[in-house]
Formats: sequence, structure tokens, C-alpha cells
Amino acid sequence: MTSFGDLLGPQPTLLTGDDDAESDLLNHADPASVAASHPSASIAWAYLAEGALDAAAADAEVATAKTVEAYAYARTGYHRGLDQLRRHGWKGFGPVPWSHEPNRGFLRCVGALARAAQSIGEEDEYLRCLELLNESDPAAAAELGLI
Repeated sequence: MTSFGDLLGPQPTLLTGDDDAESDLLNHADPASVAASHPSASIAWAYLAEGALDAAAADAEVATAKTVEAYAYARTGYHRGLDQLRRHGWKGFGPVPWSHEPNRGFLRCVGALARAAQSIGEEDEYLRCLELLNESDPAAAAELGLI
């Protein structure tokens, strides 16, 4: 039985993460430098996207530019995360648990992409991201403050 209670569904996908990138970020390294050094680490792109969204919320004069910047960072991290998920056997569906820390970089990128998409009026992308989060882990959207 999977941890999500579906006897016939795939087992949860558990990413291995990037210990060096995660350590650098936890030690307050510049997220752009971490992304440049570890471009496959979704967590670095999540930090960049969330930082740009925070900047957009704090300053109306740069809100649009920062939101578009966040969208680009989040999409990059999302795609890098998809690459990792596929390498770990994910077939485009199935659980990606929030409770597994290395999965959070990818899930945070999906959440940031949802927020940025909604901010620029891209409702279809926003809804698609929410659906992906819900299919990955029903708790993820709530953990990311999207519901």
C-alpha cells in the first residue's frame, strides 16, 4: 500500500536532493550563486522564485518585473525537478510527498509557479499547478499557503 492509501497506485517518488546546495542555502549563501553552482537543484530555484515574489509583494513599482522573474525561476526549477523525478522512476503521475524534504524544492517551485501565474492572469497555468500539487501530495498546496 502506498502512503496515500491507493493499493493500485504507484509508490511515492522520493528524490535524493542536493546536499551541497541545501547546505549552502541553509548557511545563507546567495541563492543565485547556489543556482549557478548547482543548476539542477530545484531548491535553489525555489529560493530565487520565492524571493522575487516577496520583492513583488513589497514594491508595487517592480511588482510586474519581479513576478515575471519569479515565474521564470519557478519554471526552471519545476523543469529541473521533473528531470529528477523521471530519473527516480516517476511516470508523470503518482505521489511526490511533501513530508520527504528533498521533494520540497520541486514542490515549492510548482507552488511559486502557481502564485506567479495567478499574479499575471495565467489562470490555466495556475489551475494546472494546483492540480499537480494536489496529485503529488494533497497537503502540499496547504503547506505552501495556496489554499
